[in-house]
Amino acid sequence: MINLAIFIAVVMFLGAIWTVLTEDVFKAIVIFGIVSLMSSVMFLLMQAPDVAITEAAIGSGITTALFIFTYKKMEERKDER
Repeated sequence: MINLAIFIAVVMFLGAIWTVLTEDVFKAIVIFGIVSLMSSVMFLLMQAPDVAITEAAIGSGITTALFIFTYKKMEERKDER
């Protein structure tokens, strides 16, 4: 159990670093969603299922979808110019 938590924490840390350092915005959005999903798994391991469900729905679901939608709109406007 502790080894799994340490593994998830390391994946989250490396994902956060990768998100900041990547040049591609779309790739950063996807990695951000994965980090958020890992955080919901971490909440589940800490026996907080209500927080885990909220994080999965809002953090990885809605927020990532809004970021992707905004990114696509920005790309469309860039193409119009």
